[in-house]
Amino acid sequence: MNRKGIVLAGGLGTRLFPITKQISKQLLPVFDKPMIYYPISILMQCKIRNILIISTPKDIRNFKNLFGNGKKLGIKIKYKIQIKPNGIAEAFLIGKKFINNCPVALILGDNIFFGNNFTKKIKKIKPRDNVILLHKTKNPKRFGVATINKKNILTEIEEKPKEPKSNLAVTGLYFYDKNVCKFSKLLRPSKRKELEITDLNNIYIKNKKMKTIILPKNIFWKDAGTFDSLLECSNAVKKFQDKNRKIVASLEDISYKNKWIKKIV
Repeated sequence: MNRKGIVLAGGLGTRLFPITKQISKQLLPVFDKPMIYYPISILMQCKIRNILIISTPKDIRNFKNLFGNGKKLGIKIKYKIQIKPNGIAEAFLIGKKFINNCPVALILGDNIFFGNNFTKKIKKIKPRDNVILLHKTKNPKRFGVATINKKNILTEIEEKPKEPKSNLAVTGLYFYDKNVCKFSKLLRPSKRKELEITDLNNIYIKNKKMKTIILPKNIFWKDAGTFDSLLECSNAVKKFQDKNRKIVASLEDISYKNKWIKKIV
């Protein structure tokens, strides 16, 4: 059964006000292309052709204008609205009909990943696997933080802990099996009144069905949701492209290499 993909591109983008009062954060440029190209490219590199973009009532039309139905890229894109930012895990309730008991990958619309060996790592993930990607960070208090015991087993994830037990942050790319909608129904709003992706991950962990991939330092990962990180991502993309002489997140190139389109227009 082929895995489907969801890009959660909602939220208010308050950390990027006043720019995001008029345009979605995920449509802002990261160097030479819209931010949302980067998460879309990750799904395409995983050979995912059926993609759902979830966004706000205000912004959904702009994404439709950008991608249409995805045919020019050799993929199928559908759209759903998240009325309010009620948590990352709500994506599976909104997208239940789209998922249709298939395995699914969820990526946040402001997460930027790239690196020479990154594609090889994510291509190895099988449809039945539940996988979260971890990356060492200097400021783990901002993220969900993974605890791994001496036997190298993932035991728990804490959401934005005051006293982090590790520096392993959970990135915004998640792979789940066909049970994700069933488990998402069990969630209750947190103190922040959100359906937390951390709570969903902990359900999988308690059932001993969650694997991890710890990304090495040479894999770039950043949440591009602030002015500083947005600039850092743009500079990193430019540096990588100049050094390696290849374009990061070229959707047409990925589709052509996947043999989904016959030529790049």
